Amino acid sequence: MQKIYVLPSDRYGYDFIPAEYLPPGEDEYWRRNQQQTPEAGENSRPWRRLTAPEIDQLIKNDNHCSNWDNFFVSDPFKPGLIRNSNFYGLIRLGTLHDVLLKYHDFCVPTGIRNSTIISCDIGNDCAVQDCTYISHYIIGDSCILSRIDEMQTTNHAKFGNGVLKEGEDEEVRIGIDVMNENGGRSILPFQDMIPSDAFLWACYRDDEGLTDKLEKITQETYGGKRGTYGTIGSCSVIKSCLIIKDTIVGNYAYIKGANKLKNLTIHSSQDEPSQIGEGVEMVNGIVGYGCRAFYGIKAVRFYMGRNCSLKYGARLIHSVLGDNSTVSCCELLNNLIFPFHEQHHNNSFLIATMIQGLSNIAAGATIGSNHNSRANDGEFRAGRGFWPGLAVTAKHSSRFASFVLLAKGNYPSEMNIPLPFSMLSNNILKDRLEVMPAYFWMHNLFALERNAWKAAGRDKRKIKIQRIETDYLAPDTVEEIISAIGLLEKWFTEAGLSAGTGTRPSIPELSVRGLERNKRGAVLLKPQKALAAYRRMLRFYAGKTLALFLDSRRDLKFADLPALLESAGPGERVRNWVNCGGQIVPAFRVDALRQGIREERISTWEAIHGAYETWFTEYPLDKARHAWAILELIRKGSRPIDQADFQRELEITLETRRWITGQVYITRAKDFDNPFRNITYRNHDEMEKVVGKLEDNFFIKIAREEERRFEELIHNLTARL
Repeated sequence: MQKIYVLPSDRYGYDFIPAEYLPPGEDEYWRRNQQQTPEAGENSRPWRRLTAPEIDQLIKNDNHCSNWDNFFVSDPFKPGLIRNSNFYGLIRLGTLHDVLLKYHDFCVPTGIRNSTIISCDIGNDCAVQDCTYISHYIIGDSCILSRIDEMQTTNHAKFGNGVLKEGEDEEVRIGIDVMNENGGRSILPFQDMIPSDAFLWACYRDDEGLTDKLEKITQETYGGKRGTYGTIGSCSVIKSCLIIKDTIVGNYAYIKGANKLKNLTIHSSQDEPSQIGEGVEMVNGIVGYGCRAFYGIKAVRFYMGRNCSLKYGARLIHSVLGDNSTVSCCELLNNLIFPFHEQHHNNSFLIATMIQGLSNIAAGATIGSNHNSRANDGEFRAGRGFWPGLAVTAKHSSRFASFVLLAKGNYPSEMNIPLPFSMLSNNILKDRLEVMPAYFWMHNLFALERNAWKAAGRDKRKIKIQRIETDYLAPDTVEEIISAIGLLEKWFTEAGLSAGTGTRPSIPELSVRGLERNKRGAVLLKPQKALAAYRRMLRFYAGKTLALFLDSRRDLKFADLPALLESAGPGERVRNWVNCGGQIVPAFRVDALRQGIREERISTWEAIHGAYETWFTEYPLDKARHAWAILELIRKGSRPIDQADFQRELEITLETRRWITGQVYITRAKDFDNPFRNITYRNHDEMEKVVGKLEDNFFIKIAREEERRFEELIHNLTARL
């Protein structure tokens, strides 16, 4: 147990940095003064000592200071606004006018009342009232601090960064054990981290040169000397909180009723303000810009990307949560989660996973729970668009392709599902795993199209550091489709069947092996129809991608395309694509970045993020080259693509876009045509008043508008080419 030390009373507020950690010729305020340089912004201001009449008035107002010579103010200064407060150490105040600060309906006068301030810099026109203990903080302008029990910074504060300060042992370093409970994929959080960084660090553990350099970069950037003060950004409001320790708070943040905030960086700005609410406890983490945490959530050893929400008692532990994600009620432990993740229900559970974005975890889903082994070393990986349904139980170690839906049920065995856009069902009566490949394309295009549209619409980030692919047809999913086609053709051949793809499939199901760790085997439903659907998806991806690329490059003619898009050679394509934290990139670019980091040609996180931005700049051409190669693959390289061939492909693409709009309508119409949907209403008119008319459905209108715009684009391209 930590014992209580007895110290001289005249040192109260001093000796912040132990003498052995002071650089030669520096005092305990050297880091504080660096933080107050002109480059630091508005907190840099001229201070002066108090006059004798000002000191007299402060004393008459029941204020106490251990040494008034260490109390500095700025002009104009109104001593009457400081009452019944205690000051220790070096105190520096900004200008002080007799005005009110109002936030929502909470209105307080500027000044300092009923508070204890220890060695702090306080900005212009702040309101500090009923704060029992504020120690070693730099507070910006126009801040409201009210009823805070304890707000302090230690000399070794790291503000959520996984680094060490001078003289600290390795055992105090704070990491996040993503993907694996054993910690074998541990990453070190840092205040500028994005999901791509976490992926790069966690998923190439065999590349020790890479991970060693990433740790070195992080330590050199965010570790080192002691003595950095905590900061509260300008125009921030903090009220009715218990403990705030070793925490940086950005501008325009709103924090109310939090229980404990310790070792954190809370990013916030005027354009992307962050909010933390009642009963919140957050320890050892990074909170991104525009985040919200309310109603008793617990977060320990964590990272939250931009525009994320934690609500209603959610628990986020040893996890990275990507941008634009919402988590309510449930528990997440040891996860690496890419952007656009939704998990809203109290009884869902996610452990030891990498979920690659655009995901939705339904109520009662227990994903990766450790009930099939005595060891805690399993992992669970799911591609983009993962969607386990109600009361799904799935265990590690399992792996899923992109856009896989698990129907309600207890899946008893580990699974490896390489078939994208599939629906899985555990058929208890027949004791078999059933897989319908290409289910979403064949039967639920409303959900597929709407989810892509919703993801783009939910991206409220003002600054988009993390580049995120939201289209369900992108190079990563297309390569999965090609692999799935190869598997289907192989399974047809092994069964001695024809893989013909007529409109009336004659083979309703096909038995296969290798999809789960179970002797019972698995069954593919509608395999011929799925094969046809996959091939149509490839053709639509190729035509749509090339059409959008040409629309963005008005300088290009058809004659320019072969030389531009066949850089790897006719019929060749990049087969390996990486979902790097939500950003889709050719694997060779990731490999080049890894090599650059190993060789220290890329030696800062800023340079690494610059590489991501370069990838994003190159992505449209990378994607167009891939689409051109897919088009050649579809045509089986019979002859070079000429202009007439290409225009025909554009016409086929437009036909498919029209078909998609029709399928969106048909899929949604099922809910209106189902007679059981009508039984709770007295009549049809009441139903329409409650759920609206099918023709008025907002997303059907959006799909039709998208079709209209795409048709216009194709017509313009055809005329131009």
